[in-house]
Amino acid sequence: MSENILTIKVGTGIQSSLALAQQMMERLELGEEPTPYFGVGFKDMSQMLSVFTPKRWDLLAALREQGAMSIAELARTLQRDYKNVHNDVERLMEWLAIERDAQGKVFTPYSEIVVDVHLPQQRAA
Repeated sequence: MSENILTIKVGTGIQSSLALAQQMMERLELGEEPTPYFGVGFKDMSQMLSVFTPKRWDLLAALREQGAMSIAELARTLQRDYKNVHNDVERLMEWLAIERDAQGKVFTPYSEIVVDVHLPQQRAA
């Protein structure tokens, strides 16, 4: 497994992403190779939790523990319905947490997933 890290940011806004992009561009201009960054962002916790549900975290854990497998194998491993697991895999692929290999098996390409949550300045109404 690679040493790539997926960073899930919650509540940080676009400014932090733009600052990171600027830092990477500056490194490239200096001839340096920036460290690869893989990240997704969410406006708030409810948005993040609608994508990364508890069952989807279990799915990611199974892939990390057992490696690449077909969706059918994953459904059997999780003792869940194939259609539901397939839908979860598709959703997690949209958010970069899962990929397919050349044989069509699914896997998580990250050695680690870090969730970075910033609390809002004020309570939501």
